[in-house]
Amino acid sequence: MQTASPQIRQDARPVIRQLDESAVNRIAAGEVVERPASAVKELVENSIDAGATRIDVTIADGGKTLIRVVDDGCGIAGPDLPLALSRHATSKIDGSDLLNIHSFGFRGEALPSLGAVGRLTITSRAGDEGASVHVAGGRMGDVRPAACARGTQVDLADLFYATPARLKFLRTDRAETQAVVDVIRRLAMAEPFVTFILRDATGGDTRTLFRADGETGDMFDALGGRLRAVLGRDFAENALPLDAERDGFHMTGFTALPTYSKGAAVAQYLNVNGRPVRDKMLLGALRAAYMDVMSRDRHPVACLFIDCDPTLVDVNVHPAKSEVRFRDPACVRGLIVSGIRHALAEAGHRSSSTVGHAALGAMAATPAPTDAPRIYQMDRPSLGQRFTAASMTFQSGFAEQPSARIEPEPEAGAAPEPQHLPLGAARAQLHENYILSQTEAGLVIVDAHAAHERLVYERLKAQMADSGVAAQALLIPEIIDLTPTESALLLESADDLSRLGLVIEPFGGSAIAVRETPAILGTVDARRLVLDVLDTLQDGGDTAPLQARIDAILSRVACHGSVRTGRRMSGPEMNALLREMEATPLSGQCNHGRPTSITLSMADIDRLFGRT
Repeated sequence: MQTASPQIRQDARPVIRQLDESAVNRIAAGEVVERPASAVKELVENSIDAGATRIDVTIADGGKTLIRVVDDGCGIAGPDLPLALSRHATSKIDGSDLLNIHSFGFRGEALPSLGAVGRLTITSRAGDEGASVHVAGGRMGDVRPAACARGTQVDLADLFYATPARLKFLRTDRAETQAVVDVIRRLAMAEPFVTFILRDATGGDTRTLFRADGETGDMFDALGGRLRAVLGRDFAENALPLDAERDGFHMTGFTALPTYSKGAAVAQYLNVNGRPVRDKMLLGALRAAYMDVMSRDRHPVACLFIDCDPTLVDVNVHPAKSEVRFRDPACVRGLIVSGIRHALAEAGHRSSSTVGHAALGAMAATPAPTDAPRIYQMDRPSLGQRFTAASMTFQSGFAEQPSARIEPEPEAGAAPEPQHLPLGAARAQLHENYILSQTEAGLVIVDAHAAHERLVYERLKAQMADSGVAAQALLIPEIIDLTPTESALLLESADDLSRLGLVIEPFGGSAIAVRETPAILGTVDARRLVLDVLDTLQDGGDTAPLQARIDAILSRVACHGSVRTGRRMSGPEMNALLREMEATPLSGQCNHGRPTSITLSMADIDRLFGRT
């Protein structure tokens, strides 16, 4: 701090001067146009504001050498073209109310900023005659007549040629192209009735990078069709519809099942009044909604639309308008969390279809060598030709018995088996953990330990919300020796733990005594339970919200009370577990976000055996 400031000249008094228009435009361009994708975003948003039903975008070299946007919107009249290229000139607001904004753009900065850093040509027709104007480095040419269809075509060539230092900060052509694709995808999801086409003309060869034709029907159906086109069939099959309202805010969209997740937060699309945003508060609310059903290293997939009166949200808080500020952020956060959790609870035992697809891929047979003789499958045998279970015997001489068993056939007059229910009727238990259940449509494989862990967890949460978890006293208290730090951490949370049915107290030095454990767990290893709870407290730290810490502890406790791998279950026990899964919210995944069941249809099974 002893050296002179490099920003202030010491030999002369600083002079305040007014920057010229060209410098002002280049500075504004630095805020608005960060990269080619930013320019594409501004131009496409202008086309949407113009009422376009078809937007055709062409780029070259990642948008560095060419960006062309053609639309069929209302167009710009020839006399208005010079004004459109002036700073803070816009047709979207009158300037009287900056909070009541219904359009994407409203500042009037995009076109003059682009003209200041690149070679910009606008050709447009609003009435019977078209016109064109060219701007290069902030210098505007004359307006000339032009032959064109109704709408507007904007050509931006040699982006940042007027500020070559900015080119050094751009990424590779491939990375910039991917950024443009992401911008178009987000805008396409926000406007399902508009056709979007993105082409790459690098090297003279034109190829289509993205295409989404305009949808028809009502808004919800159109949005579903657009998301299927943009995010793929897997998302559409595993997405849950959202429709919730609270205090003037309306949330719609689709959110995926917890078992359909990503390894990074790359598929989270948020829109406020139709405007794609990347708002930290909204992303945090989305994460919080999945906190109880997804592991920390996974990220949810969702496309949410928050609609409200424009006066309830300020969109003029970020240069690129990618962040917003709500008048009541707590209300919006609560709407997102409660709306998504309600949709997940209604999904019940449902797991992602991609889990079954992955299982089919793992079970697919290895292709036979090309020189092997071709084997033809036999026709499906008739009922009279099928083997019965009684006619099949195991050959002797094996060192181990197979770790599986089947349930006997039901006696005559017994109640009909529940094959018509979603999880069907239990047929067998494999390796003392996996339940094989037969449904009318195929087969369900259930991880008994993971499923029961979720069921116990939900019961513990219900007890906790009602009157606290019931406890059972130990005949002989369990004494556990800990370090002073560990003992202090547990005793600080003793009151919260007692509400969870775990009663502890100091026992001299750094030891603690466990006097009561949750009754729902039955006989439990108290020492192991306490050590697991201690790990959870250390992992969460003081920064975790109290409810999050309590839920994490309940999750650990539930693991101790669930069916252990290696325990043989009777037929009635297995069916009782299946019925409880059907009746319990969020039972499609365990406490750690893993699927509790896999469904294979008869078509899937037939495909494995080459019957289709």
